Amino acid sequence: MADVMYKQIADDLRARIVNGEFSPGEDVPTEAELAERWQTSRGPIRNALAELRHEGLIETTRGRPARVLDRKAQQAVDVSIPFTRWAREIGAAPGAVTHELSLRRADAERAALLEIAEGDPIVQVLRLRLLGGIPTMLERLCYTEAAGRVLFGVDLDAVSITEVLEAHGFGSHDVDHEIDAVAADELDARHLAIAEGSPVLRLHRVSRDGEGRTFEASEDRYRSDIVRFTVSASGRSRTGEHYVRALRGSS
Repeated sequence: MADVMYKQIADDLRARIVNGEFSPGEDVPTEAELAERWQTSRGPIRNALAELRHEGLIETTRGRPARVLDRKAQQAVDVSIPFTRWAREIGAAPGAVTHELSLRRADAERAALLEIAEGDPIVQVLRLRLLGGIPTMLERLCYTEAAGRVLFGVDLDAVSITEVLEAHGFGSHDVDHEIDAVAADELDARHLAIAEGSPVLRLHRVSRDGEGRTFEASEDRYRSDIVRFTVSASGRSRTGEHYVRALRGSS
């Protein structure tokens, strides 16, 4: 019963933060006020506040009420969660605008990532993702021909590409992620509605099927004023190498 209660309290406070009832910098009701409102003890209240703190929605300081943070969507990168599902989980409406779906010849870089021969056909997608109507992430998706061809004839603005691929036998059994920060190029600036040169978070992703075959090598670029990444991992990569490694040329 206590688990159900704290979830209900967290859901209520989350909705009030998302819809703007509680603005960034504003205090949320005190534990005593929330306990009275919900006719419960302080235990479920504290659990609810802890959940919102973990989501990056509030901060808590000893001796004062919790305060609403300037909201950044938080995404875990140690697991593969489709953007559409992730958006709904944080209470935001997902959106998509597809700008390109094309069949091309792989250059040397993409061929190496996909473990195919240079010049082999690949499918590329350029798609803008939105949270609550706000441009949030620009996807540069690249697939082997076998995987990518299932996307033709699909309304990519209305579906999760990850779920479409899974339905056609291209589930992500093993995924490598690499994160860095780069300056927005002209394409990023135009689609993400930011100034060229603004910092964006870049997520490289290589996905393999259950047989260990690479079928995706993509790059997502997120607005850093909207999204932040969280990682919870063992600190070891798929091949046993450390995730933390020296940059080329550093001593």
